[in-house]
Formats: sequence, structure tokens, C-alpha cells
Amino acid sequence: MFSPDDRPASGRIALFGDVGGHAAELRKALVRLGADSETLALPDDLTVVQVGDLIHRGPDSPGAVDIARTVMGAQPKQWFQLVGNHEAQYLAPPRFHWPERLPPEVIETVFEWWRTRRMRLAVAIGTDDGHDFLVTHAGLTEGYWRHFMGMPATAALAARSLNSMIGRLHESWLFRGGVMVTGEVDLSAGPMWASAPDELLPSWLASTAPAPFDQVHGHSSTVDWVTRREYGRPELAGLITEDPVRRHATAVVEGRRIIGIDPGHGRRPAKTWAPLVLTGAHVR
Repeated sequence: MFSPDDRPASGRIALFGDVGGHAAELRKALVRLGADSETLALPDDLTVVQVGDLIHRGPDSPGAVDIARTVMGAQPKQWFQLVGNHEAQYLAPPRFHWPERLPPEVIETVFEWWRTRRMRLAVAIGTDDGHDFLVTHAGLTEGYWRHFMGMPATAALAARSLNSMIGRLHESWLFRGGVMVTGEVDLSAGPMWASAPDELLPSWLASTAPAPFDQVHGHSSTVDWVTRREYGRPELAGLITEDPVRRHATAVVEGRRIIGIDPGHGRRPAKTWAPLVLTGAHVR
């Protein structure tokens, strides 16, 4: 935790949802945010958080990994790489079949990021207007927060708890599946696997304790951005505000925001999408 005197300077934080192997889309979005078009050097006021699933689906997973590696190498304090369930395919026994296999050197990069903790489970972000965000790939369910983490009261404590499991005795907890793996809804699904409409949001709606912080996640959405079909329980509909241009879905549960930013890229990129940009923000 930072004291008021040593808290990092506030600036812009751009949170990128699932890139899914679309390196060209990632590059274009970074340039629009002010990155150098040749070197991708980020402006001093910009920090990037990529929520995982950097790879697979799109045409250039190696290129997407190379962009992250380049910026992390040159500006390590300005790029935070999180792990998604697709990266997890190379870090633990695979939980699902995926036909695409990355080149060995790219797999080695992903594993090295994990081994050295350059790739993490979570980041905590504070804003000048008082918001306290936990950022993970799939979101932190109430059950996981309660039963596996001891109910941390702040995003910074939650991020520290999750990241401390990497390489430790309880690392396997981080890969805990949910309905997407087992076919059964689990309100304690883990932060790489929780389904937003089936597990993440319902878990907090059913909670006897108020949500302690806001959240940002990728991985899944409460809406199909192509058909505009909504997923999940009917009671979710009144809680969610959709931004179809940026492809963000914001739910408000007990006054706390849970923002989904997965753009839903497939083999082709989404027609319109954008990262979530927080201003007056800093990584805790």
C-alpha cells in the first residue's frame, strides 16, 4: 500500500480487453493513445494494463506477444500484463481443447513472464475521484473472495493476495474453473474462468456482504455485441449499461461498478472497440 506521500503520480491508464492474437489492432489502439508509431514507446502519462488472452483466435499471436514484450522491456513500469485462461493453457494442464498451438519461443516467453511474475493475476488501480478498482482477467467472484482469499477489504489487498499465490503452494487455486470448464455454475469460480453473466455478477448479487471495491475484467460479456443478445438472469438487465461502440458493459451492484471490456474479437477483429481509459488514475 502506498502512503499519500509516495503514491505514484496519476495519469491515464488504458485497460485492454482480450486482444486474442490481433496484433495489428493492438498496435493501432496504442498509437491512437499516443504511442510512437515506429517504436511503440508510450507517452510518460500513459500506463497500459492488458487483462490477459493476449493470444489465440486472431492471425498474429506472436506479434501480440512481441508488442507486449517490447514495451515491457523498454518501459516496465508502464505495461502490466495479466494472465488469461488462454495463457493458462501453457502454464498448467490444459482445461479445454484449443486447436492453435503457439511457436515454442512464444510459449517460452509466456512461461518466463509467469515464472518471473512479470505476468500477474491482478492489478489494483486507484483514481483521484476515489474509485478503487481490482483488475483481473475474468473478475473476482464473491465466493472466491470469501472462501479462498479471506475477504480482503481493498483492491490492493486483493491483488496482493492473488499475485502472492504464483509459484506457491496454492497456485493451483488460481486455475479453478467454473461453468465454462465443468458445465456447472460455480459462484466461487476463479479469476481466470468466471463467467460474467453466470457467475461473477450473480455471486455479488447473492452476497450478504457489500462488494468492497470496483472491478474491471475481460474474458466474457453479458451481451453478444454482434446480435445485441443479452446473457444471464433477467434481473441483470436493469443493472447493466452497454456501450456498443467501445464494447464495454458496466454493471452496478450495491453501488460498485463491475466493468466488462472483452471486445469479443474472433478470427476477425471487432468492427468497433476501444480500451477503457481511466484518467487521474494510478496503479496501487
